[in-house]
Amino acid sequence: MKRFLFLPIAAAMAFTKVAYGADSSNSGIKPSLERSAEQAHVMRIRLKIESNVITATLVDSETARDFVSLLPLTLTMEDLFGREKFAHLPRAISEGGQRTRTYAVGDLIYWSPGPDVAIYYRHDGQTVPSPGIITIAKIESGMQALNVSGSVKVTLELDAK
Repeated sequence: MKRFLFLPIAAAMAFTKVAYGADSSNSGIKPSLERSAEQAHVMRIRLKIESNVITATLVDSETARDFVSLLPLTLTMEDLFGREKFAHLPRAISEGGQRTRTYAVGDLIYWSPGPDVAIYYRHDGQTVPSPGIITIAKIESGMQALNVSGSVKVTLELDAK
């Protein structure tokens, strides 16, 4: 009798493992596959400032994609408030990105009323006025090339790497 009870219990355990265990074992694989796909689609741009070359990672948004359509682009960026360099774009770009009124050092942003692009190289604790900014890309390092008085000439281009 004990032998006959064991078989249905073992079958039920096996069914449970197949039905529910497959999801948990695949969930460990799926995120790493998704990360690989995301990494394959990461786009970068290069900013050339005199002899300095800075790399920025684009945010995944309509605004960033439209910005890329303007590249390559050479701009004379003026200083504003000792915290950012900005320049007028040749045309307005999509506002299909997330707006915010805060920024971080290294943010390359779109200011739609300009239409301007700006790069924050120092944080002064102030918030951005309405309607806010849309982040286009994030620069990891090299901000010292922008931390100079006056204007700088910046060439922005798609990074082929």
